[in-house]
Amino acid sequence: MTDAHEHLMRANEANWDARTPVHLASRFYGLDEDLDPARWFASWEWEDLGELAGRDVVHLQCHLGTETLAFAQRGARATGLDFSEASVAAAADLAAKAGLDVGYVRANVYDAVEALGEGRFDVVYTGKGALCYLPDLDRWAAVAARLLRPGGRLYLAEFHPLLNSLGPKPAPEAGPELLLRNDYLGGRGPVHRDATYTYTDGPAVEGATDSYEWMHGLDEVINALIGAGLSIRRLRESDELPWPRWPRMTRTPSGWWRLPEPRIPLLYGLLASR
Repeated sequence: MTDAHEHLMRANEANWDARTPVHLASRFYGLDEDLDPARWFASWEWEDLGELAGRDVVHLQCHLGTETLAFAQRGARATGLDFSEASVAAAADLAAKAGLDVGYVRANVYDAVEALGEGRFDVVYTGKGALCYLPDLDRWAAVAARLLRPGGRLYLAEFHPLLNSLGPKPAPEAGPELLLRNDYLGGRGPVHRDATYTYTDGPAVEGATDSYEWMHGLDEVINALIGAGLSIRRLRESDELPWPRWPRMTRTPSGWWRLPEPRIPLLYGLLASR
């Protein structure tokens, strides 16, 4: 990772520290209501992940640890890792309040092997807004592979690059058209955002409002994992999201949300093994 990338990732770290109190208070996460960590998972994620009881699972770039808690609820020995000190502290507090035994570690994902140990995990899980904050996917994939035991699995449940190319959440005055605002493919450097508000509801972010994102096409993700020696076992594309990104989305029987038209991929799931 270059010095320039380190500078941009430090800006992202400060931004996520500033986001954390906003997200803790938001209706989007609803942490003052029923926590229900499983609501952030599609049913096909559990099908692909298989039995987790008694397995060592690490959730990379875990933020508030909402998904991490779901692994603990299913009997896994769960660990969450994030570079934001505020996020890790909030996640540990949420786990304690839920009565769940989860270990949280503060570290940059690129330093995860040094922070957690090599070959320690049966499952590495990540996604839903994680990869766009990483400038170097080859290095990320190599780290994930080193965290896994032989036969271990990586599971990535991530927003589809088509969704990312539509830009951040729509403005209140936006019409029904879906407009491509960013590249689908990566390689042209970071997208800079100076945003007072995040993807959730709630008050304005105070302080560090600058953040940087990198676009990554599916080919870049898959080739990074193959290059790290992992075998691709399954790829899914889904037209549902766990929250209504557009006002015209409709609720599905799963409890998630779908556009009435057009039917496009909004989320994907990728299972790989070492």
